[in-house]
Amino acid sequence: MVACDFDLNFTFISCGWEGSATDARVLHSALNRGFKVPKGMFYLVDGGYANTTYFLAPYRGVRYHLKEFGHGCHRP
Repeated sequence: MVACDFDLNFTFISCGWEGSATDARVLHSALNRGFKVPKGMFYLVDGGYANTTYFLAPYRGVRYHLKEFGHGCHRP
């Protein structure tokens, strides 16, 4: 798990987990080992996480950007 700031600088790195570990387990471990969210800030996370005070996940009822997904990596 890695976290970065808005300037794309890494602010936290946690490695060593096997691929079978759930996202929630890795995050819980990181929080117990000193991973902090700066006051007044939050992290954007993927749909595997829950929305909390410090983590903002996408709304699960909407499929975003379907037109872009259909075209693969091609850009206009």
